Amino acid sequence: MLDKRSLSLTGVLCAAALSLGACSGQDESKNGRGAPEVGYVAVKVEPVPVTTSLGGRTVAFETSEVRPQVNGLIRRRLFTEGGFVRAGQPLYQIDASLYQAGVDQAAANLASARASAQAADERARRLEPLAKMQAVAEQDYTDALAQARMARAAVAQNNAALETARINLRYATITAPISGRIGRSLATPGALVSASQASPLAVIQQTDPMYVDMQQSSAELTTLRQAIESGGVTAGSTSVRLRMEDGSAYPFAGTVQFSDITVNEATGTVTLRARFPNPKGVLLPGMFVTALFDQAVNPAAILLPQAAVQRDFDGSAFVYLVGKDNKAARRKIVADRTSGANWVVTGGLKPGDRVITQGIGNLRQGAAIRPVPASSAQRVGTQPKGTPQGDGDAPMKGK
Repeated sequence: MLDKRSLSLTGVLCAAALSLGACSGQDESKNGRGAPEVGYVAVKVEPVPVTTSLGGRTVAFETSEVRPQVNGLIRRRLFTEGGFVRAGQPLYQIDASLYQAGVDQAAANLASARASAQAADERARRLEPLAKMQAVAEQDYTDALAQARMARAAVAQNNAALETARINLRYATITAPISGRIGRSLATPGALVSASQASPLAVIQQTDPMYVDMQQSSAELTTLRQAIESGGVTAGSTSVRLRMEDGSAYPFAGTVQFSDITVNEATGTVTLRARFPNPKGVLLPGMFVTALFDQAVNPAAILLPQAAVQRDFDGSAFVYLVGKDNKAARRKIVADRTSGANWVVTGGLKPGDRVITQGIGNLRQGAAIRPVPASSAQRVGTQPKGTPQGDGDAPMKGK
């Protein structure tokens, strides 16, 4: 059993320990070492591009439907389906027998007309001196001159008929109007075709380069134009990037060619067209893609790491700042879009504000904090009790 002296000594020691703990807590409260350490970034204004993401469809640079220009039976197909054809390359051969006969007939008619014209010219030449001597009637000479002119006109007519017959003969060989890849043949040898038929024989598409047609809301386009005119933003780059259907990035950049001048009444959108190189044939006509381009630049925006921005129940954004006397200050901001890994802030902050980006998990309005730059090495959060502090005057790591 402990005697009274031992109990008294034990009470004194406990009281001293409690007194030292209280003093230590008061000292930590005074020097701030009990407050959580947080990392912050200083707000600065910088130009930030306004990136627009639009869905679009790929369109062939040139498209041509191969159609017959004369009537007849197809004798041969002269191309490989799905292959590359060049402008002027023969594709189909139509039976040319009738058109060759037409050329021969027109050539014979031209020869006859030339002979008649030569005779009429000779008669008029011979009557000219006789008419001057009044050896023949003046009317006979006038009629001879008229017959010579009519014969020359007949020569011109027959010459034109011969040229028409030759053109029709050339049309019996159907050639490629443009260079590109040709699809499947819609007519086979033995098929009867005509110049007035509705369906084409084949379709040729030039796929290098390629167009991408994008649809943008007319309201968004109007808002952007008004912002540019007011000086709030400046016009951006015309360079466009593509994201494919599987989410991969297309390796070549394109350029915006033009914006349509009419609004689609059914959808309320305006068509924008971009041009892309397609040397490897990755883009095919009709593919769905997503176009990304910097349509404008905001010269006075603020970028914040996404971890710094929090949301209220109503969806509004807020951040914590390093406030007066190193206390956390809650502030509402306007952050409607992202740029990479950052939020683009357009309201609620000013240059020089210190926004807390690390250690914000348990922060509350007015809570004491120990701020350090977010770029420095640090231990974010409350320091566990009992951790050796070393010399009370030694600086902490990261400060």
